[in-house]
Amino acid sequence: VEAVENQIRDNDPPETRITLDRLMTLGESRENAMKYIVCALLVEAFDILKNQTPFNEERYLTNLKNLPELPFDS
Repeated sequence: VEAVENQIRDNDPPETRITLDRLMTLGESRENAMKYIVCALLVEAFDILKNQTPFNEERYLTNLKNLPELPFDS
């Protein structure tokens, strides 16, 4: 959650804040919206650790756009 809070604070990437606002507009609490965003970030962290690959920002941004559909549900 701290990493997502940092992204929002730093506006990097701006899509994180946009996604938080969008999810809250859809009726999610801030807490639940943050959990959704953390799920999208964890997909990237898992891939980095498992496959020793660099952070895939394009996939992360796509997963943010698709929330509240979870990345591992698609």
